[in-house]
Amino acid sequence: MLWSILKWGLPAIAIIVVATAALARKTFHAELVIPTPPEAVWAVLMDTENYPDWNPVFVAVKGRYSEGATVTNSVRFPDGSTVDMKATVRTLTEGREIRQYGGVPGFLTFDHRWILEPAEGGTRVVQHEVDRGLWLWFWNSEWIEPAYLNTIEALSDRVEAISKE
Repeated sequence: MLWSILKWGLPAIAIIVVATAALARKTFHAELVIPTPPEAVWAVLMDTENYPDWNPVFVAVKGRYSEGATVTNSVRFPDGSTVDMKATVRTLTEGREIRQYGGVPGFLTFDHRWILEPAEGGTRVVQHEVDRGLWLWFWNSEWIEPAYLNTIEALSDRVEAISKE
């Protein structure tokens, strides 16, 4: 009897745990109204060559944003270390949205979006991300939302500086 439980029960439990972990999900959201028109914000977001000059999280982007393209984002963690993350641009709607997806299914995937919306007084800039996978059980992601808000604030500063040139 014990052998039967061990033989069938433990693998079944392991499968349930792995499947549940693989379905784990966390959502991150940050937004801010930048007092400039969407076109000015969009121009800075599309200028990936200058990300190292202003972006505290996505410190470099190799490749150009275009629908279906693969880009490599160098992401800076709070401890200063960086990691290169490949992403496929799933959606690029001119002046409105950049949506990128990447990762290793089951382990950790990300679906990251920049969304621009006209708002009273300027442009509502949103970073919205949904992460999924087993690694979420072990990874401290508390830094992401504050970092994304800092990124939008840095974007605002960059847009303002360019408008004064």
